[in-house]
Amino acid sequence: MKIKNVTIAGSGVLGSQIAFQAAFHGFHIVVFDINEKVLDKAKNSFQILAENFKKDLNASDGQIEAAFERISYSTDLKEAVSDADLMIEAIPENPAIKTEFYTKLAPLAPEKTIFATNTSTLLPSMFAAVTGRPEKFLSLHFANEIWKHNTAEIMSHATTNPEVFQLVVDFAKHIGMVTLPLHKEQPGYIVNSLLVPLLDAATSLLVNDVADVETIDKAWMVSTGAPIGPFGILDVVGITTAYNINSIKFEKTKSETAGKVVDFLKKNFIDQNKLGLSTSEGFYQYPNPAFKEADFLKP
Repeated sequence: MKIKNVTIAGSGVLGSQIAFQAAFHGFHIVVFDINEKVLDKAKNSFQILAENFKKDLNASDGQIEAAFERISYSTDLKEAVSDADLMIEAIPENPAIKTEFYTKLAPLAPEKTIFATNTSTLLPSMFAAVTGRPEKFLSLHFANEIWKHNTAEIMSHATTNPEVFQLVVDFAKHIGMVTLPLHKEQPGYIVNSLLVPLLDAATSLLVNDVADVETIDKAWMVSTGAPIGPFGILDVVGITTAYNINSIKFEKTKSETAGKVVDFLKKNFIDQNKLGLSTSEGFYQYPNPAFKEADFLKP
């Protein structure tokens, strides 16, 4: 089997990036989402991504036009996966939502279709049974700003077919990714196993009134030489993702700090549609966030 046709379910921040990256590298893409209004937002996102590809990758107008020609759109799930060799799910980081999605998808997709979840914190074994094809199901996680931070973490579960695993590794290479295979289930994969504790520590410092956003980011940037601090990272990742992850943590642990973070993010960001880079405002304002100012790190 060779992967040619790819369906992306979910056209949010990462879903749209995965779709455009794969189309740019020659794959035929169907973008699925719940309604036309959401798909219209994805089309706008693709226009922004096209400019980023030109600026950061020196992509030509011809390459961009060809990528757009390889993308189609659908609000009908059965239609969207009717010829899919690979379906990549990039819907909200919520177990109930993902379970409902796979329950609907399982009887609709052709037998050939491989399912991959882009979850950043959940295990594929949590959903393997409801997919109806556990041997053709695994995790495939991309970093945000996929065209620049081009990592693909591929993680199987206990009954994933090794040949399917290799097919997905090969697909990731073909769309320009540095592949990072995981040989055992690990919440957060590699990147988020390293990153999430940093973001948790930063938000804990903030909601416990230890220091403010800019001070915490300055501490990280100056001491490590990083070009961006944890709150700048949260704006890129998307504050909705941080909110969902902390909501799940609070439900499981009833941690006082996690509860504070959930309340803080809901009141100050989610309810005000300040979701980070995608809405031009989060912990910073865009396109010119304070951490990029020349004097941000000066003594």
